[in-house]
Amino acid sequence: MSSTKTVLRSLLFLLLCPLVLVLIAPLSKKASPFVGMLEIGVITSLLTFLLTVVFVRWDRLRLRDVGTSPGAQTVTRFLFGFFAGIMLLAVQELFLYAGGHTHWIIRTPHGSYGVVLLAFAAYLMLALREELAFRGYSLRRMESALGFWISLLIMVVAFTLEHAAAGWTWSRAMLGPPAGALLFGMAALATRGIAVPLGIHSAFNFGQWLMGQKEIAGPFQLVVDAGYARQAEILGYAGYLAGTLLGIAGFWLLCRSRSGNHKLPYWLRNDATGQSFTARRSASK
Repeated sequence: MSSTKTVLRSLLFLLLCPLVLVLIAPLSKKASPFVGMLEIGVITSLLTFLLTVVFVRWDRLRLRDVGTSPGAQTVTRFLFGFFAGIMLLAVQELFLYAGGHTHWIIRTPHGSYGVVLLAFAAYLMLALREELAFRGYSLRRMESALGFWISLLIMVVAFTLEHAAAGWTWSRAMLGPPAGALLFGMAALATRGIAVPLGIHSAFNFGQWLMGQKEIAGPFQLVVDAGYARQAEILGYAGYLAGTLLGIAGFWLLCRSRSGNHKLPYWLRNDATGQSFTARRSASK
């Protein structure tokens, strides 16, 4: 298949994925926040996965060729990504704490484990929809046609535009989503699948809710001293950007590693097709 056809099909996929979200979102407006989020996440993830199946068959490929097929190391990779996401959140909280004039208090209304589990499931499914849309078929096919960096840049733009279209202010959309998209995309290309970026994405969003940094109140509440809200906002973004840059650098080094797969953990040595990074690199030359 020509590169032009590959790019056009990838762009078509990117246009259809947000359309699925637009069509499904109104169905859950009457539900409670987390129930609605979970319903949207489950339905849109399923439909986005079905779209992936259709486009993969259209290209005469397999799901594992675009990193969306579960494998023996999927759970391990997800847990690795989840740990990385918690570390990303920890960097952000460290910046907030170091700046002073902020502290956290426990909110007693959120003592139910059921609410925590519901929130985790909701953020997981919403992240899965985004990973399938932006780090699965579209990213891998763009990479095959346009190369590593251009494909990442296109996904950064698409991810940012979707958040802006969802109602984010442009200032907010230009700060958070681009860095996240670059980190998640780098992780997806470095590990040849969506399990690691899914772990990072879901852990960070769920962790932010736990720490009271989402629109929906969590078990903890972030309290900022009067007159220091702007400082806390700047430090929060600075910590987030610092953490994402560290993660991006780490996955970039993994991508560029020439020391041999024997020095990597077993669950990171092979991609979804079973090929080692070295074998895949050699085959592409």
